[in-house]
Amino acid sequence: MSDNLAQEAPRRLLTPKQADTVQRLTEAGVAEVSQSGYDGLSIRDVARRAGVAAATAYTYFASKDHLLTEIFWRRLDALPPVDVAAGPARERLAAVLRELALLVSGEPGLAAACTAAMFGTEPDVHQLRLYIGTKIRQRIEAAAGGATPSARLLEHAYYGAMVEAGFGYTTYEHMADQLAGAVSLIMD
Repeated sequence: MSDNLAQEAPRRLLTPKQADTVQRLTEAGVAEVSQSGYDGLSIRDVARRAGVAAATAYTYFASKDHLLTEIFWRRLDALPPVDVAAGPARERLAAVLRELALLVSGEPGLAAACTAAMFGTEPDVHQLRLYIGTKIRQRIEAAAGGATPSARLLEHAYYGAMVEAGFGYTTYEHMADQLAGAVSLIMD
């Protein structure tokens, strides 16, 4: 993953009308996946729910994986900056990892769908995955006070925890607790 990547996802230079359309599509995507699940999700149904033509939806999102990865990206990107003055690094790291682990955990259908979508191989998903990975790394490094070996190790622990929860082996809440424990082990 390159540290020189631009931090904005594709389609950020939209007219207000286009931005509104994309916003409606992402909101409709959340509602639709909650109702239909990943397997039942289609761009056509999302477009219908958003009140736009399917062709319009496809101009913004090439697939349901692209849409779902965009939804995750938007949620991640909307998080407030890490407060580097908020307590010791250990506490900041535990808080940031908990925040990341629980980002979509309150919406089980969305969480499962985002996990499946981000494993997609299409170019738009790949690009968003790079943005997501860079943002996650930046948040962990900010909490750690820099690009330390401990921060990198915790980043790897986070990804492993998210795959385990995403596959349904455990809950995101349990993984958030496990990550807090990992911070204690790694930062000692």
